[in-house]
Formats: sequence, C-alpha cells, structure tokens
Amino acid sequence: MELINKLRQKLSDEHLMFAYRGEVTGDNSVSLLTLLEREMEFSDFSLLGRKRLFMFVLENLQNITRHGITRSEDVTSLVVYNKTTDGYTVSTGNALKKSEVRDLRKNLEKINSLDPDTIREVYRTMLQDTKIGKKGGAGLGLMEMARKTGNKLDYDFLPIDEKYSYFILSKTVDAGGKNISESAGSPESFDAKKVAQLERMMKSNNIFFIWAGPMTHAISKELLNFSETSMREAEMEQNLHKRVFAALIELLQNVAQHSPGFEAEKQYGIPLAMIRKTPASFIITSGNLLRLSDIDHLTQKLDMVNRYDEAGLKKLLKVALMGQDMSKISTGYMGLLEMARRSGNRLTYKFDQINDQYAYYTVTVRVSAKGYKTQTVK
Repeated sequence: MELINKLRQKLSDEHLMFAYRGEVTGDNSVSLLTLLEREMEFSDFSLLGRKRLFMFVLENLQNITRHGITRSEDVTSLVVYNKTTDGYTVSTGNALKKSEVRDLRKNLEKINSLDPDTIREVYRTMLQDTKIGKKGGAGLGLMEMARKTGNKLDYDFLPIDEKYSYFILSKTVDAGGKNISESAGSPESFDAKKVAQLERMMKSNNIFFIWAGPMTHAISKELLNFSETSMREAEMEQNLHKRVFAALIELLQNVAQHSPGFEAEKQYGIPLAMIRKTPASFIITSGNLLRLSDIDHLTQKLDMVNRYDEAGLKKLLKVALMGQDMSKISTGYMGLLEMARRSGNRLTYKFDQINDQYAYYTVTVRVSAKGYKTQTVK
C-alpha cells in the first residue's frame, strides 16, 4: 500500500485527475474525451472554455494516432488531465525520432509567435498546399490546435536515447477559455518534468490508468467503457478480460456505495481508481473516503470473504443468492464477494484515519491470468 500513499500525495500536490499510459487509438480516444466531458459537468466552465479544451484534446489525440511512435511497452503514449481551482490542463506525451525534433520545434515556435488572425491565414494557406507533411501534415494538425483553441501551445522534448525523444504537449485553460500558463509566474505554468516524472512512476509500477475524482454513475460508465475498449484492443484472453472487467465494476460500485458525499471528498480525500498491468495479472485498486463508524462492519465483511477459497466463495455466493441469512448480509457484501470470486484472489485493504470523522479506505484485488492463487498485493 506504500505505492498508494505516494500516488495520493502526487495526485494531491499536482491536482492530477486522470492519467493513461498506453497506446492511443481512434476508439479509446472517444472515451478519453468523453471522460473529461463528464467530469466537467461538475465545473462552471463556459461554453468557450469547454470548446477550446475539447478541440485541443481531440486534435492532439488524433495527432498521436497519426504520427506517434510506440516503440514498445517501455516507451508508449501518455494522456494526463489535471484540475485546479482555476481550470484544466491536458498534457500528452509520445515518442518520436530525434531527427524529427528540429522541424517540429521550429513549427511550434512559429505557431506561438503568430497572433490569432495570422494563424487563420497561415492555416488556410497550408490547407491549399497538397505537399504538406509526408504523413498527412503534423504541422497542419498543430496549426489546427492553435487556430481552434486561440491560445499558444506549451511543449518540450525530453531525450529517451540516442535515437528517440519524448514529445510533451500541453494546454491549460480557465473557465473562460484563457490560457492560464501565459500569465508570468503563474503556479499553473507548464512543467514538462512533472509530466515525465508521472510517466516514469507509471512505467516503474506497471500502471495502466489512474482516475482521481468524483465517481458518479456517468463517470464510472466512461471509465468502464475506456477500460473495455483498451482491453479489447490489447487482444486479451477472453476469460481474463471478463474477470478484470467484472472486478472493476464491483470496485467502482464499492466506491460509490461508501461515499460520504462530494463536498467531504473534496476536503478530505477524493476517490481513486487504478489498474496496474503485469505479464501475469491485472491489479485493480480503489480508494475512497469512509466514515469511521463504518470501519468495523466493513472489516468483518472483508475478513469473512478472505477466509474462503474459490470453492468456498462459490458456496457462500449461492447461500447469499438463495436469500439465507439475508438479515446479516448488508449492502456491499455481495460486491466484495463477487470481487474475490471473479478475481481468484484475496482482497488487500487498509484504513488510514483522516480525522475524528473519516478514514481513507483502500482495497486492492489481483486478477490472475491463471486459476485461484492466494496472495497479498503490495
């Protein structure tokens, strides 16, 4: 659970809301965009602010699918959403050949030197040039971002090795659509190193995606849609795919069930959902604020579920479904039972007391590629 504590601290310090490390495709781009849209339902963003941010995300994701390089699982794309009291930041990262850096940097410098009217004129000229770009015109895509958002583009290039660099592109807008990072000395100014540090942290811990924010029905649905699409595209073995998906459903429902309310979560501990991917398993973690008065009862249920092996869990589930002893089975019992049964492993949990009212409840389950194995997830 040490990883969870470090991650929670980073999420809090950098106002991180969502991070995905993996291949960006046409299909999962839809869920990536919709997920941001669902979260923004909690904000007071203007129509202009939303439009500018969505246009940047859309164009940037399309740019990655067309021109990004996925060398291996070690070097892949990154999509990050940050939320502050003033606005949203969307950052992406992807590998590219070092031989392409000079021209791309030149294009970005040129775009950032132009005023909005000039950008529109240059963009129209580029549309008429049929020879732009060998792969469809990466420069045209960047110009389209600047034209639609009305703000400059933040970027950096970080070396990977002698042949490749990591290209980070970012946009920050406030509720009115203004680029926050343009303000001198702003605490929200662009810092590529923070994005790179997050990518390294996710890589070293095999993190597939992280969500930190409200866990409404609409947001949970989009998280499931995104996970489903990504797992399908990864061509996972069907049974493993189904068990991972089922365990994630139960974990998200578990978070929603114990929520003490959005205002309390904002103040003392926002919900968290995370999936880690190893060669032999998927490790799914959820975290959420919990009333201290709920801990003893929940601990009893968790410990009871963990006492049974696979055969025992099946019998226990049958008893519950038949309605026996239902007066002793409170809401949430079935979810924990299903989580353990579907995963084939025991549940690892922890309660960190926040104050005299709340604790932060973290539960982790490993979905193994093979059979039932009793083990503890760290």
